[in-house]
Amino acid sequence: MTLMTSSRPAGRPSAFSFTATLVRHLDVWRQRQALKKLDQARLNDLGLSRSEADAEARRMIWDAPETWRC
Repeated sequence: MTLMTSSRPAGRPSAFSFTATLVRHLDVWRQRQALKKLDQARLNDLGLSRSEADAEARRMIWDAPETWRC
């Protein structure tokens, strides 16, 4: 037997989850923009090349693993 519990009805996402998702996407965008602006010395500290940093900065805001927490 499987027991499933939920604090809200299934089907329609809450406004909080939409807002949290939007905030997470904006945080990812800000981080990628900051990465794009780093100089070569800082990129070397991170172990990244300029082309890797530029490629990451060009990714879409929703193209981030769910495990990323901003």
